[in-house]
Amino acid sequence: MKKLLNTVYVTSEGAALKKDGENLVAEVEGAEKARVPLHMLASIVVFGPILVSPALIGVCAERGITLALLDRAGRFQARIEGPVSGNVLLRRAQYRLADRAEDVVRSIVMGKIANQRAVIRRALRDYGDEMPSETRDALAAATERMAMILRRVQLKDETVDLMRGSEGEAATLYFGVFGHLIRSPDAELRWTGRSRRPPLDGMNALLSFLYTLLTHDCRSACEAIGVDPAVGFLHRDRPGRPSLALDLMEELRAPLADRLALSLVNRRQLRAGDFRRMEGGAVLMTDDARRLVLTAWQERKREERLHPFLQEKAPFGLVPYLQAQMLARHLRGDIDAYPPWFWS
Repeated sequence: MKKLLNTVYVTSEGAALKKDGENLVAEVEGAEKARVPLHMLASIVVFGPILVSPALIGVCAERGITLALLDRAGRFQARIEGPVSGNVLLRRAQYRLADRAEDVVRSIVMGKIANQRAVIRRALRDYGDEMPSETRDALAAATERMAMILRRVQLKDETVDLMRGSEGEAATLYFGVFGHLIRSPDAELRWTGRSRRPPLDGMNALLSFLYTLLTHDCRSACEAIGVDPAVGFLHRDRPGRPSLALDLMEELRAPLADRLALSLVNRRQLRAGDFRRMEGGAVLMTDDARRLVLTAWQERKREERLHPFLQEKAPFGLVPYLQAQMLARHLRGDIDAYPPWFWS
């Protein structure tokens, strides 16, 4: 159990949560592991099979403490809350801001570009001495150009459409040199460019699968916090599309999904034989490869990093929830701006 901001996250399978006086108590196999005063909480988020006592559910409903239930993979299942809730006010604020969200879009785009740039810079730092000079020069040029785009996005006169264009320009630069970051000897895993529907090579199939997992986590975060996952700021509204979840995942794609994909391929945990080409040209992962990636994804989400805004360590898996919380705080007026998550 970990308390961040005013939310408790419970990730230990088999844990039991109960009310003891004015406290939330977490037990594992009958032994008390944590105790938090109820008056300090606004929400509780539980992952997987965790027992929650009726008394705790009752007091949470009575005091306006939201209880969000997610499955093992972090997919949203349900939210339990009492009759008085601030979600309607939160969502009204979200809808009002949706059409004039330059500051939020600026934060999201800056976070995304900075994190893509950090992935390239990390590769240069770790493997630059082993790269041909042409490759080093191409990567260095991409980081310099992305730094220029970042400076441009910071200008207050950038409209949302201009920032969308800057985000697209940076993505083109990033994926234009992405192949230089792949160190696998398998020719089938060479990078030829981003392809999505369908993915046309193994690396794109892997990225698309990881992006799907990340989208699920970001959508669950929106549902758990109480914002509307369908109404975004960077992504335009479209029926059936979780635009806000896609907004939240943009700054997390590079450090969570792209870095994991590169690690799995460069460490040769995934090889060409882990992918199969279908009749229509689409490339899919085998069942065994999918299981390996799911295991690696869960392990990745347990890794802790210092949150640049909170200045506190948090597991990667909780970052979407923390970002959704801070977006909600910005919508309520508790903080002046939405702080992006920068990876270093």
